[in-house]
Amino acid sequence: MYFKDQNISQGSSQVAKNKVFLKEKFMLENMKFNRAYTHKIELLKLNNNCSSDVKEKEILEEFKKRYKKYREDWHNINNIILNNKNSNSLFQKPLCVDIETASICDLACPHCFREYIVTPDKIMKEGLYLKIMREVKELQVPSIKLNWRGEPLLNPAIDKFIKIAKENEVIDVSINTNATTLNEEKSLKILNSGLDQIIFSFDGGTKETYEKMRPGRFKKNTFNKIYENIKNFCLLKKKLKKVFPITKIQMVMTKNSRNEVKNFYDLFSDLIDDVVITQYQERGGNMDDILDEQKKKLNDYKDQNNLKELNHYIAKADGELLVSKERRTCDQIYQRLMVTYNGHVGMCCHDWGAKHCIGYLDKDGISSNDKDLKQVYDKTQLKQKGFELLKNIKMPEKFNKPSPTVSTLTQIWTGEELKKIRDKHVNDKINEIDICKNCTYKNSYHWKKI
Repeated sequence: MYFKDQNISQGSSQVAKNKVFLKEKFMLENMKFNRAYTHKIELLKLNNNCSSDVKEKEILEEFKKRYKKYREDWHNINNIILNNKNSNSLFQKPLCVDIETASICDLACPHCFREYIVTPDKIMKEGLYLKIMREVKELQVPSIKLNWRGEPLLNPAIDKFIKIAKENEVIDVSINTNATTLNEEKSLKILNSGLDQIIFSFDGGTKETYEKMRPGRFKKNTFNKIYENIKNFCLLKKKLKKVFPITKIQMVMTKNSRNEVKNFYDLFSDLIDDVVITQYQERGGNMDDILDEQKKKLNDYKDQNNLKELNHYIAKADGELLVSKERRTCDQIYQRLMVTYNGHVGMCCHDWGAKHCIGYLDKDGISSNDKDLKQVYDKTQLKQKGFELLKNIKMPEKFNKPSPTVSTLTQIWTGEELKKIRDKHVNDKINEIDICKNCTYKNSYHWKKI
């Protein structure tokens, strides 16, 4: 079994009982179907390297061991850095690299960072991707996510990129998608690519809420179409008897969707492996996405504590409110790197505007970044088609300017820019880092209930 029960409550009444999917257990027990493993076995046979049952079993155990180590390291990072302030030297490679295969998105969701920070409408070139993959294989990076700010299915080479990752022995490859373009042809390509997990973003348990929360930029986005896209993908996966990818769907809990939790589960629980509600967390806009009584409670808390501005908060599904108490060393700076469509490297996927650059993997990341941002900003000011909904966006600030030279992943991961960040985190100087000072990542705070 790959599930454990979890009660999802709304107020005082239980509205749904969800089964939480145990991904790590599933991955280990189905490693023989993992495309990274099967590709390696195929190469052995092709090269007449005496592939035998014993040899194949040894390789399978090696893949399982690597995956276990990756997950153990991921979960244990906070304990390691708490017990070793010179922890920078303990992590010689990232556990995950987030690769922005597409920064463009065809939706204008009101709760998305795209609504507040200019985001380029670009896709990653294959040459840069291949360069990243060569390093990923050399370092034996166990995990990659092939998206960041944009919609990866808008990159026409996304299925090819997934295959390349698996051929370079990346054990865990995932994408997040809004499923707007997930037709039968594209579904078939994704299902045959070797992808390990596909995460659908679908906000709302009804047509009214979904279409309010996920408006299209270039054409109308409809509940019925996206639901059918997701359903048909899952049915095709079943028809083809595919073990992978794991399917996951998530909804952000806002005041528009909090009464639709049961609807959401009813829509997807028989189709999707893992159905998840993501708690709403303040993202730099305003408090319009939470209930009026929650808003009042937060403002009362602010006044009672003589705060000039409200601390970061989390509004939970059961109505509970949490406010940030104090900072803690962030796990992200020891777990992953984030690479934009043009090779601009950031330390964290929560730095939406890539404001704190720590290096460059390609000369385009140095030369074209400002031009691409300005191009989008100018179109919003002119209210061009597809840009009129992005009325609140501002150009991202620049908090750090590393040396304008092209580096490798290893040089950036072990370099001075990231070391400076880690040193401030472990020495309780987080607020000296501009991008970290107002970060909304929940694991970089200690929280208290109000």
